[in-house]
Amino acid sequence: MLSAHPTLARLGSIAAAHHERLDGSGYHRGLAGSAIAATAQLLAAADAYHAMCEARAYRPAHTAKEATAELRSEIRRGRLSSDAVEAVLAAAGQARKKRRTGPAGLTPREVEVLILIARGASNRQVARALGITPATAGTHIERIYTKIGASTRSTATLFAMQHGLLDTLEPLDVINS
Repeated sequence: MLSAHPTLARLGSIAAAHHERLDGSGYHRGLAGSAIAATAQLLAAADAYHAMCEARAYRPAHTAKEATAELRSEIRRGRLSSDAVEAVLAAAGQARKKRRTGPAGLTPREVEVLILIARGASNRQVARALGITPATAGTHIERIYTKIGASTRSTATLFAMQHGLLDTLEPLDVINS
């Protein structure tokens, strides 16, 4: 309906993407990562919060605390943008989360992994550097890719550069060994 009028067409494209999720599990187009406009990501988080706080025929309304916990769970699953969720929660008057995150909602550990892979570390080298298994390193890398909308190490490296994560040139003995 919105796309029928030229002035409203841009709003229509945002509204049409409000059920899309960063990991590609949304609908109706199955968009993922950076293919979803930031405004649509914000609308998705707002719509999810509103829907949870509203009573439905099959369940009572969630409390603001329950809705907040569920939205943050969606961030951890890589489905909703951390920035969008935090903006919605701030607008709704909910407490800001205490845990620090990096760009695109990356956890401190994910930032460590991203820096290592951006500097050329293999999964085994990442695992050795951080004292984790190669499988765990692989899981971190998959989550990083989902959060930043990347599908290759070169795209992840570009993201790290754009967000100032490679500004320090600390020696990486682990990679060289």
